[in-house]
Parts: sequence; C-alpha cells; structure tokens
Amino acid sequence: MSTPASFQRLTNLLHFARVVEAGSFAAAARRAGTTTSALSKAVSRFEQANGVRLLNRSTHALSLTPEGERLLEGARDLLREAERVEAMLDRAAGEGAGGRLRLSAPAALIQARLSRHLPVLLRANPAIELDLRVDEGTLDLAAEGIDVAIRLGALGGQPGLVATPLGTYPWVLCATRRYVELIGAPQTPAALDDHRQIGLRDAATGRLVTWQFSDPADGSAVRHRPRPRLVVEDVSAAWAMMRRGLGLAWLPAWVGLAELRAGDVVELLPAWRTRETPIQAVRLERRHTPPRVRSLLDGLSEIARHWRYDSPATAAD
Repeated sequence: MSTPASFQRLTNLLHFARVVEAGSFAAAARRAGTTTSALSKAVSRFEQANGVRLLNRSTHALSLTPEGERLLEGARDLLREAERVEAMLDRAAGEGAGGRLRLSAPAALIQARLSRHLPVLLRANPAIELDLRVDEGTLDLAAEGIDVAIRLGALGGQPGLVATPLGTYPWVLCATRRYVELIGAPQTPAALDDHRQIGLRDAATGRLVTWQFSDPADGSAVRHRPRPRLVVEDVSAAWAMMRRGLGLAWLPAWVGLAELRAGDVVELLPAWRTRETPIQAVRLERRHTPPRVRSLLDGLSEIARHWRYDSPATAAD
C-alpha cells in the first residue's frame, strides 16, 4: 500500500507532466483549475524531496534538465494512466445519479450561505453524499478530485474548465442602524474618511481591499482606499465587527442577507453600487458529466437564487 508521502510524490510528478504538456506553469494551472503558485510549489517540493532538478526556469521560458528528460516519459505514462482511470470512474459514476461528490467553496460562503441551504439540496437528492472542502480559489481541481468548485468573480476564460453561472451579488457599503442614528450616513464616497472604517485584507495578496463605487451621474469608477483603525482578513469577521458598531464596512451582500433585508443593517450609498460580481460553479471539462454532478449543479442553481440582494423589500432569508 502506498504511504501518504509516496502518494504526494506521485501527485507532484503528475504536476510536472502537466506543466510540460501545457508549456508553462500558468497554462497548466488554468487547465487544472488551480494557481500558478500552487503548481510551481508542487514541482519544487518534488525536486527538493528527491534531490533532482527537473526544469530550468527563466522569466520567459521553461526547459527540461537532463534529469527532467529522463523522468518525463514515465511521468507522461503516469498522467495517461491517471486520465484513463479517471475516465473509467466517470463512466461508472454515470450509471447512476448517486454517489459521493467533492464540493469546494470559500469558507465564508460555506458559513454564511451553503450551510443554510445544503440540507434542502441533500433532501432533494437522497442518493448524493457530499464531501465539502474549503477552497479560496487555490485548490487544484484535478489533484484534489474536486467535482464542483464554487468560485467568486470572473474566471477569465480559463481553458479546461466549464463554468455554470449561479448568479451575481453586489458589494455593499453598510453600517448598523444605530451607527447611522448616532454618527450619520455619508452622502458620497468623498465623505467616507469622516467615518470609522473597517478594512478587509486580501489573504492572497496581503493588500487592503479598495472600496469600489460607480458614480450615478456618469457611471465612472470611483475608488476609495480605506483608512481603517481595524483590519481583518475574513469577510464574516468584518461583518461581525461592523455589527458591533465599530464602523462602516464594504462587503459582499451575501454575508448578512437576513440583517440587510430586515433593516438591522443599513446599506449606505446604494446608488453608488458598482457592477455585481458573478458566482460560478466550476468543474473540469470532460466528455461526460455524471448525472450526480448534474444533480448537484441543478441544486446549486436553485439555492443560489436565495443569495440575491436587491433591497430591504426582498423576501426574508
């Protein structure tokens, strides 16, 4: 039986074969539904663990080392065998609508939305079993065996992936009703520095997220770099801090739909909202989509209808 270490070594060797086949780390990452950094680290881990160098890396090109050339054919055989087994599994799964599915999504979306609605989906599809993974857009769908990944934002036409639109959501500037009663509400983005602000740090880049608006007069983009006393990396934590009256926050509306719809939290500058962000269910492109995956996609499309936020008049969450 293979040990976890040997399994990881084979997985990293598969990544090496994918990079060579695609011609670059970036192209291989797009096909696998992961990041360039994740693939680069996987190949580097293999090189360090085995004391070999497989690729010569430069700014504009990759080339095989002698050791890489010797291992390449075996890595390609491994890749072809993995694809053959994967196709067999897909055909076997296609015979019925039941079975285990791996679904991944951002942690905050799981906590705020999926946890509320997945019970309905599972009751409607009793033959499906779900393995839910946290994925901030970095998991390799092929290596991790992810059937469907929920991704937020534009995908940029990544090859090798199929996307099913689930809808869109706005980012909203918000505060508690009590905060507005005591401090008041800004009338334009130019007035935001007169208010306490809660900043959101992008965990991937380490940078503070810039608040984005659209001028209702001409549609031009207006960007505000917050000057917060408090900065957090998680949208749910930012929402919780805003609910405690610590200031204004600019967040995806799905984090607190019930409170927005009930009016406990007030959307500020609603006329200045920028373009909504897409939500998509992403899967690897294959010749055959098993019925269980189609059932999951249909269920996600149905429950995602409840994630919209238009105004406080919308039906309760």
